[in-house]
Amino acid sequence: MEHFAKGWTISVIIPVYNGGENFRTCLQSLGQMQPPPAEIIVVADGDTDGSWRWAEQFGARTFRTSTPQGPAHARNLGASKAQGDICFFIDADVAVAPDALRQIINAFNSKPDLAAVFGSYDDQPAATNFLSQYKNLFHHYVHQTASEEASTFWSGCGAIRRDIFLALGGFRTSYRQPCIEDIELGYRIKRAGYRIQLCKNLQGKHLKRWNAVSLVKTDFFQRALPWTELILRDNQLVNDLNLGNASRASVLSVYGLLTALLCALWWSGFLVIASILGLFLMMLNAPVYRFFLRKRGLPFSLGVIPWHWFYYFYSGFAFFIGIIQYLTPRWIHKPTGTPVT
Repeated sequence: MEHFAKGWTISVIIPVYNGGENFRTCLQSLGQMQPPPAEIIVVADGDTDGSWRWAEQFGARTFRTSTPQGPAHARNLGASKAQGDICFFIDADVAVAPDALRQIINAFNSKPDLAAVFGSYDDQPAATNFLSQYKNLFHHYVHQTASEEASTFWSGCGAIRRDIFLALGGFRTSYRQPCIEDIELGYRIKRAGYRIQLCKNLQGKHLKRWNAVSLVKTDFFQRALPWTELILRDNQLVNDLNLGNASRASVLSVYGLLTALLCALWWSGFLVIASILGLFLMMLNAPVYRFFLRKRGLPFSLGVIPWHWFYYFYSGFAFFIGIIQYLTPRWIHKPTGTPVT
């Protein structure tokens, strides 16, 4: 309680690899935070565009690696150098809200047994193209409607007590690409008996511009596949965030719908089944579509539906492939992203 009574000091830690203009915007947002952090640490992960120089000019403590080691390694390096009680991890393409630190302090002060807290993207993504708006708004929706008693962690805008972070060994550095290293850490935090809170008032603006290739590639190879392996390894299929019961039912319904449409080529009666499944999908995801309707209007919401169903399709396919990879004998296949314990 003595530590709680005297308040918390916060070290902001940002891994960056060729951050470009988005990284500059991220740094500028840090200068508007009230109260200010105890320090800002930037780890340039083998960058070649001079991101570390921009960080130095901003006044951040900078550390560099000669070659890219991955954001997990970069965050661990930053945390090892930090002096604050709390490590606040921010992605280099996120502009945090001015009250971010206040939200973190309030969360830890209100729950002294809290180990970590994370937030969400806001509802005003920087990139204006359709897929960027859809992707980032969907992330906002999922986090804003999830349980505050979280079962995992998110490092895009998330804070953790430094002593607990170091005691647990930090992020698994076997994840060499931006992946699910934060989810895996969250599972270990919960397994160790600590609490994680989803703070819905802790928000940041995502600056990344998504296109069809980057969206599907990230969701499929960097999220769904390694997450499936983690679920099977730890038996952690929880009803939370993207793993909710509605999402699981939607995946099954999408595949049922596609099967019925294929069967309708031989017998038109399957069109009735397809129609029922399509209606069920609409009803099951009605809260999502009402959210988009409120935020962006009817034309945008209608455009969301096929992309949302496509998301369920490739997520389900990734889960299937992930199961096969996990069950394949290790001498045939070495799983991608398996943490080294």
